[in-house]
Amino acid sequence: MRCPICNKMADNGPANRYRPFCSERCQMVDLGLWAGGEYRVAGKPVDDREHPDDRRRKQKPGAGGSNG
Repeated sequence: MRCPICNKMADNGPANRYRPFCSERCQMVDLGLWAGGEYRVAGKPVDDREHPDDRRRKQKPGAGGSNG
């Protein structure tokens, strides 16, 4: 298999702790690309200001939610 960053051959076996990358360097380059916003997941933009679970936690016990 080829490394998705540098295109060198990368061992796909369990001995390669960086798979699918060929090295730690390529793994870190990929992480940096994700962190820098270079990669995107397809779909509608999400309003990330407040997570739905945050709203549930703010509700008082017994205020419309099921407490199971």
